[in-house]
Amino acid sequence: NSGLPDTAENSEFLLLAGIEIQRHSGPISAGQQEQLEHAVRYEHANKGTIIHNGSLDCVGVLLIHSGQLRAYMISEEGREITLFRLFERDLCLFSASCMMPNIQFDTIIEAEKDTDFWLIPPNVYKSVMEASAALANYTNEILSSRFSDVMADGTDHMESFDKRLAEFLIQESDIEKTNHLKITHEKIANHMGTAREVVTRMLRYFQNEGWIRLSRGTIELIHPEKLTALTEN
Repeated sequence: NSGLPDTAENSEFLLLAGIEIQRHSGPISAGQQEQLEHAVRYEHANKGTIIHNGSLDCVGVLLIHSGQLRAYMISEEGREITLFRLFERDLCLFSASCMMPNIQFDTIIEAEKDTDFWLIPPNVYKSVMEASAALANYTNEILSSRFSDVMADGTDHMESFDKRLAEFLIQESDIEKTNHLKITHEKIANHMGTAREVVTRMLRYFQNEGWIRLSRGTIELIHPEKLTALTEN
C-alpha cells in the first residue's frame, strides 16, 4: 500500500536521513538531498506483508519510520532463518540487491508489525551514492554491520540450542517490552531455523525448571534472570 507523497513526511525523511549520514560520515550536498527528496515515496506495509522477495525483487532502499521488519532466508531444508530485524530509523539495503551485484543473497524482507517507511528507488540511491563519499561510507558501514549480524547468527547456530533459545526469549522480551510474549512455537522455529518440535521440547524443559510458563500462543518469562544466566555460562 503506497502512502501519498507528503511534503512534511519527505522533509522528515531528509532530516532523519541527513542526521544519520552526517553523524556517521559527514554531510551530503543540498543538490543530493534534493535528488533524494524528489524520488522518495512514503509507504505502508501491513503486518505479514512480504516487502522484498529475494533475487526476484529490487524494490529499493528502505528507511523505517515506525514498525518492525524481519530479514530472513530459506534454508536448503525449506526452513526460515531470521538474519536480523529492523526498527525505527534503520536503513534496509538488502531490499535493493540489484545495486549490489556482488552480493549473492536471497534475502526476504517481511513486515513483522504494521510498518511505515520511506522507499528510495535503487537507481536514485546508487546515483547519489556514487557522487557522495559521505553516503558511500554510510552505506558501507550499514552493510558491514548487517554482515556482522549474519555472521554472528551463523556462529550462534554452533552454540547449544538451550542457550540460543534463552537468548531469543530475552531479546524478544526486550523488543516487546514485556515478559508476556505472544508468540507461537512455530514462529520461534522459523526465527531460529529449526523444527517446531525441537523448540517445544526445550520450552517444556524451561517450564519444568520454573523459568517460564507456557499457555496457548503465549510464553511468560517468570525468571528471565535464569535465562540470562544460561546464556552467559
